[in-house]
Amino acid sequence: MSYLINGEDKPTDADGYLLEADFSDEAVQVIAAAEGLALTDDHWKIISFLRDKYREDGHTPNFRAMLKEVSEDILPGCDSKGLYDLFPVGPAKQGCKVAGLPQPYGKGGY
Repeated sequence: MSYLINGEDKPTDADGYLLEADFSDEAVQVIAAAEGLALTDDHWKIISFLRDKYREDGHTPNFRAMLKEVSEDILPGCDSKGLYDLFPVGPAKQGCKVAGLPQPYGKGGY
């Protein structure tokens, strides 16, 4: 599988995550459309947060750490239901996919 982003085929793993990060807005639009998501400003805030964490740490946070930081700094008062409303398949995983990032670590890999 691959996504056509800015006229270039970007390869993915078997689960549809890009093999190499793509920080373009086009990547987000293409992957969100494939996931059936209509992006809002709150989606973009989460996407920016995940991309920043990936750049800083080399990986994205697990759901618990993500929820803590998002609810304190990004979307004050946001709870797990709010994140699942944005990314119904799973905020930590689907959020990373839509952000154009490689597949996050599994349990225990943080």
